[in-house]
Amino acid sequence: MKNYPLVSVVIPYYKKKFFFEKTISSILNQSYKNFEIILIYDDNNLEELDFLKNIKKKFKNVRLIINKKNLGPGLSRNKGILLSKGTYIAFCDADDIWKKNKLNLQIEFMKKHHLNFSHTSYFVIDREGKKIGKFKTKSKMEYRDLLKSCDIGLSTVIVKKNLLRKNLFCNLQTKEDFYLWLQIIKKEKKIFSVNKYLSYWRYLENSLSSSISQKLLDAFRLYYNYEKKNFFTSVYYVLRLSYYAFIKKLNIYKTHG
Repeated sequence: MKNYPLVSVVIPYYKKKFFFEKTISSILNQSYKNFEIILIYDDNNLEELDFLKNIKKKFKNVRLIINKKNLGPGLSRNKGILLSKGTYIAFCDADDIWKKNKLNLQIEFMKKHHLNFSHTSYFVIDREGKKIGKFKTKSKMEYRDLLKSCDIGLSTVIVKKNLLRKNLFCNLQTKEDFYLWLQIIKKEKKIFSVNKYLSYWRYLENSLSSSISQKLLDAFRLYYNYEKKNFFTSVYYVLRLSYYAFIKKLNIYKTHG
Protein backbone atom coordinates (compact mmCIF):
# COMPACT_ATOMS: atom_id res chain seq x y z
CA MET A 1 0.00 0.00 0.00
CA LYS A 2 1.34 3.36 -0.99
CA ASN A 3 1.91 6.01 1.63
CA TYR A 4 -1.27 7.98 1.05
CA PRO A 5 -2.45 10.82 3.31
CA LEU A 6 -4.99 10.40 6.07
CA VAL A 7 -8.66 10.48 5.08
CA SER A 8 -11.24 11.52 7.69
CA VAL A 9 -14.62 9.85 7.13
CA VAL A 10 -17.39 11.96 8.69
CA ILE A 11 -20.68 10.21 9.56
CA PRO A 12 -23.59 11.89 11.40
CA TYR A 13 -25.71 9.30 13.20
CA TYR A 14 -29.44 9.50 13.99
CA LYS A 15 -31.51 6.34 14.55
CA LYS A 16 -29.80 4.13 11.96
CA LYS A 17 -29.03 1.02 14.03
CA PHE A 18 -30.83 -1.27 11.58
CA PHE A 19 -28.48 -0.27 8.74
CA PHE A 20 -25.29 0.92 10.40
CA GLU A 21 -23.38 -2.32 10.79
CA LYS A 22 -23.26 -2.74 7.01
CA THR A 23 -22.27 0.91 6.60
CA ILE A 24 -19.41 0.81 9.09
CA SER A 25 -18.21 -2.57 7.81
CA SER A 26 -18.03 -1.23 4.26
CA ILE A 27 -15.74 1.56 5.49
CA LEU A 28 -13.60 -0.51 7.87
CA ASN A 29 -12.98 -3.05 5.10
CA GLN A 30 -11.65 -0.50 2.61
CA SER A 31 -8.54 -1.52 0.68
CA TYR A 32 -7.22 1.98 1.50
CA LYS A 33 -6.16 1.73 5.14
CA ASN A 34 -5.01 5.22 6.14
CA PHE A 35 -8.27 6.67 7.43
CA GLU A 36 -10.11 7.68 10.58
CA ILE A 37 -13.86 7.52 11.14
CA ILE A 38 -15.58 10.35 12.99
CA LEU A 39 -19.07 9.40 14.21
CA ILE A 40 -21.27 12.24 15.40
CA TYR A 41 -24.12 10.97 17.57
CA ASP A 42 -26.94 13.44 16.90
CA ASP A 43 -29.87 12.03 18.86
CA ASN A 44 -31.28 13.45 22.08
CA ASN A 45 -32.48 9.92 22.83
CA LEU A 46 -29.41 8.00 24.00
CA GLU A 47 -30.95 4.57 23.32
CA GLU A 48 -28.49 3.67 20.54
CA LEU A 49 -25.40 5.27 22.07
CA ASP A 50 -24.11 2.05 23.69
CA PHE A 51 -24.30 0.40 20.27
CA LEU A 52 -21.87 3.00 18.89
CA LYS A 53 -19.65 2.90 21.97
CA ASN A 54 -19.18 -0.84 21.45
CA ILE A 55 -18.08 -0.20 17.86
CA LYS A 56 -15.66 2.46 19.04
CA LYS A 57 -14.09 0.05 21.54
CA LYS A 58 -13.38 -2.49 18.80
CA PHE A 59 -11.62 -0.17 16.37
CA LYS A 60 -8.89 2.30 17.30
CA ASN A 61 -9.45 4.50 14.22
CA VAL A 62 -13.09 5.26 15.18
CA ARG A 63 -13.78 8.47 17.09
CA LEU A 64 -17.19 9.13 18.68
CA ILE A 65 -18.53 12.66 19.19
CA ILE A 66 -21.77 13.09 21.16
CA ASN A 67 -23.83 16.21 20.47
CA LYS A 68 -25.33 17.86 23.55
CA LYS A 69 -28.46 18.55 21.51
CA ASN A 70 -29.75 17.53 18.09
CA LEU A 71 -28.02 19.68 15.46
CA GLY A 72 -29.12 18.00 12.24
CA PRO A 73 -26.86 16.41 9.61
CA GLY A 74 -25.25 19.57 8.21
CA LEU A 75 -24.08 21.10 11.48
CA SER A 76 -23.04 17.66 12.76
CA ARG A 77 -20.85 17.19 9.69
CA ASN A 78 -19.35 20.63 10.31
CA LYS A 79 -18.35 19.52 13.80
CA GLY A 80 -16.76 16.40 12.33
CA ILE A 81 -14.85 18.46 9.77
CA LEU A 82 -13.50 20.82 12.43
CA LEU A 83 -12.36 17.89 14.61
CA SER A 84 -10.87 15.90 11.75
CA LYS A 85 -7.15 15.26 11.31
CA GLY A 86 -7.14 14.14 7.68
CA THR A 87 -5.83 15.85 4.58
CA TYR A 88 -8.96 14.62 2.82
CA ILE A 89 -12.54 14.54 4.11
CA ALA A 90 -14.96 11.85 2.94
CA PHE A 91 -18.67 11.87 3.76
CA CYS A 92 -20.95 8.91 4.32
CA ASP A 93 -24.51 8.76 5.61
CA ALA A 94 -25.15 6.17 8.30
CA ASP A 95 -27.31 3.96 6.05
CA ASP A 96 -25.24 4.07 2.85
CA ILE A 97 -22.57 1.59 1.75
CA TRP A 98 -19.20 1.89 0.02
CA LYS A 99 -17.51 -0.53 -2.35
CA LYS A 100 -14.28 -1.92 -0.96
CA ASN A 101 -12.03 0.02 -3.35
CA LYS A 102 -13.86 3.37 -3.14
CA LEU A 103 -11.26 5.32 -1.17
CA ASN A 104 -8.34 3.84 -3.05
CA LEU A 105 -9.69 4.54 -6.55
CA GLN A 106 -11.00 7.97 -5.67
CA ILE A 107 -7.84 9.20 -3.93
CA GLU A 108 -5.77 7.85 -6.85
CA PHE A 109 -8.04 9.78 -9.25
CA MET A 110 -7.73 13.01 -7.26
CA LYS A 111 -3.97 12.77 -6.92
CA LYS A 112 -3.47 11.93 -10.60
CA HIS A 113 -5.54 14.91 -11.77
CA HIS A 114 -4.57 17.29 -8.92
CA LEU A 115 -8.16 17.70 -7.73
CA ASN A 116 -9.50 19.18 -4.51
CA PHE A 117 -12.96 17.62 -4.92
CA SER A 118 -14.43 14.53 -6.53
CA HIS A 119 -17.58 12.41 -6.49
CA THR A 120 -18.72 9.18 -8.13
CA SER A 121 -21.65 7.40 -9.73
CA TYR A 122 -23.72 5.28 -7.36
CA PHE A 123 -26.24 2.47 -7.09
CA VAL A 124 -29.61 2.90 -5.35
CA ILE A 125 -30.77 0.29 -2.83
CA ASP A 126 -33.96 -0.11 -0.82
CA ARG A 127 -34.46 -0.69 2.91
CA GLU A 128 -33.47 -4.35 2.60
CA GLY A 129 -30.37 -3.62 0.54
CA LYS A 130 -31.85 -4.71 -2.79
CA LYS A 131 -30.46 -2.82 -5.77
CA ILE A 132 -33.34 -0.83 -7.35
CA GLY A 133 -31.51 1.57 -9.63
CA LYS A 134 -28.36 3.50 -10.37
CA PHE A 135 -27.25 7.03 -11.18
CA LYS A 136 -24.41 7.82 -13.55
CA THR A 137 -22.81 11.22 -12.95
CA LYS A 138 -21.46 13.63 -15.53
CA SER A 139 -17.68 13.49 -15.80
CA LYS A 140 -17.46 17.30 -15.43
CA MET A 141 -19.77 20.04 -14.12
CA GLU A 142 -19.66 23.81 -13.88
CA TYR A 143 -21.72 26.13 -11.67
CA ARG A 144 -24.54 26.59 -14.19
CA ASP A 145 -24.92 22.80 -14.50
CA LEU A 146 -25.07 22.18 -10.77
CA LEU A 147 -27.39 25.12 -10.10
CA LYS A 148 -30.24 23.50 -12.01
CA SER A 149 -29.77 19.94 -10.74
CA CYS A 150 -27.91 18.58 -7.71
CA ASP A 151 -26.29 15.51 -9.23
CA ILE A 152 -23.78 14.85 -6.45
CA GLY A 153 -24.38 11.99 -4.02
CA LEU A 154 -23.17 13.03 -0.57
CA SER A 155 -21.78 9.61 0.33
CA THR A 156 -19.67 9.65 -2.84
CA VAL A 157 -17.82 12.90 -2.08
CA ILE A 158 -14.18 13.33 -1.09
CA VAL A 159 -12.80 16.84 -0.63
CA LYS A 160 -9.48 18.32 0.41
CA LYS A 161 -9.85 19.66 3.94
CA ASN A 162 -8.19 22.98 3.08
CA LEU A 163 -11.11 23.65 0.72
CA LEU A 164 -13.48 23.50 3.71
CA ARG A 165 -11.75 26.15 5.82
CA LYS A 166 -14.20 28.82 4.63
CA ASN A 167 -16.92 26.55 3.23
CA LEU A 168 -19.09 24.37 5.46
CA PHE A 169 -22.61 22.93 5.41
CA CYS A 170 -25.44 25.38 6.04
CA ASN A 171 -28.31 24.92 8.50
CA LEU A 172 -30.97 23.62 6.11
CA GLN A 173 -32.72 20.31 6.76
CA THR A 174 -32.48 18.77 3.27
CA LYS A 175 -30.34 20.95 0.95
CA GLU A 176 -27.35 21.52 3.24
CA ASP A 177 -25.08 19.46 1.00
CA PHE A 178 -26.29 21.17 -2.21
CA TYR A 179 -25.35 24.50 -0.65
CA LEU A 180 -21.81 23.33 0.06
CA TRP A 181 -21.28 21.87 -3.41
CA LEU A 182 -22.37 25.20 -4.92
CA GLN A 183 -19.86 27.10 -2.80
CA ILE A 184 -17.10 24.68 -3.78
CA ILE A 185 -17.87 24.73 -7.50
CA LYS A 186 -17.81 28.53 -7.52
CA LYS A 187 -14.32 28.35 -6.08
CA GLU A 188 -13.05 25.42 -8.17
CA LYS A 189 -14.87 26.47 -11.39
CA LYS A 190 -15.21 22.82 -12.44
CA ILE A 191 -15.72 19.60 -10.50
CA PHE A 192 -15.08 16.08 -11.74
CA SER A 193 -16.53 12.63 -11.19
CA VAL A 194 -14.91 9.21 -11.13
CA ASN A 195 -16.53 7.17 -13.89
CA LYS A 196 -17.31 4.22 -11.60
CA TYR A 197 -20.16 3.09 -9.33
CA LEU A 198 -18.44 3.12 -5.94
CA SER A 199 -21.28 3.70 -3.47
CA TYR A 200 -24.78 2.49 -2.63
CA TRP A 201 -27.33 5.13 -1.67
CA ARG A 202 -30.20 3.80 0.43
CA TYR A 203 -33.60 5.22 -0.52
CA LEU A 204 -36.04 5.25 2.40
CA GLU A 205 -39.63 6.34 1.75
CA ASN A 206 -40.14 7.88 5.20
CA SER A 207 -36.81 9.71 5.40
CA LEU A 208 -36.48 13.48 5.68
CA SER A 209 -34.73 13.58 2.31
CA SER A 210 -37.82 12.02 0.69
CA SER A 211 -40.20 14.74 1.99
CA ILE A 212 -41.27 16.73 -1.08
CA SER A 213 -42.63 19.76 0.80
CA GLN A 214 -39.48 20.07 2.92
CA LYS A 215 -37.24 19.80 -0.13
CA LEU A 216 -39.20 22.47 -2.01
CA LEU A 217 -39.05 24.85 0.95
CA ASP A 218 -35.34 24.26 1.50
CA ALA A 219 -34.64 24.65 -2.24
CA PHE A 220 -36.30 28.07 -2.22
CA ARG A 221 -34.34 29.11 0.87
CA LEU A 222 -31.14 27.92 -0.79
CA TYR A 223 -31.63 30.00 -3.93
CA TYR A 224 -33.19 33.04 -2.24
CA ASN A 225 -31.32 33.33 1.07
CA TYR A 226 -27.97 31.73 0.28
CA GLU A 227 -27.43 32.16 -3.46
CA LYS A 228 -29.03 35.65 -3.32
CA LYS A 229 -31.32 35.15 -6.31
CA ASN A 230 -34.40 37.35 -6.45
CA PHE A 231 -37.85 35.92 -5.63
CA PHE A 232 -38.93 35.10 -9.17
CA THR A 233 -35.54 33.68 -10.14
CA SER A 234 -35.58 31.54 -7.00
CA VAL A 235 -39.04 30.17 -7.86
CA TYR A 236 -37.86 29.48 -11.41
CA TYR A 237 -34.85 27.53 -10.15
CA VAL A 238 -36.96 25.59 -7.65
CA LEU A 239 -39.28 24.52 -10.47
CA ARG A 240 -36.32 23.65 -12.66
CA LEU A 241 -34.64 21.70 -9.87
CA SER A 242 -37.89 19.81 -9.24
CA TYR A 243 -38.22 18.96 -12.93
CA TYR A 244 -34.67 17.61 -13.14
CA ALA A 245 -35.16 15.70 -9.88
CA PHE A 246 -38.28 14.07 -11.36
CA ILE A 247 -36.43 13.13 -14.56
CA LYS A 248 -33.49 11.84 -12.55
CA LYS A 249 -35.78 9.70 -10.42
CA LEU A 250 -37.36 8.20 -13.53
CA ASN A 251 -33.91 7.39 -14.91
CA ILE A 252 -32.70 5.93 -11.62
CA TYR A 253 -35.65 3.60 -11.22
CA LYS A 254 -36.28 2.68 -14.86
CA THR A 255 -34.68 -0.72 -14.24
CA HIS A 256 -36.76 -1.39 -11.11
CA GLY A 257 -39.69 -3.75 -11.28
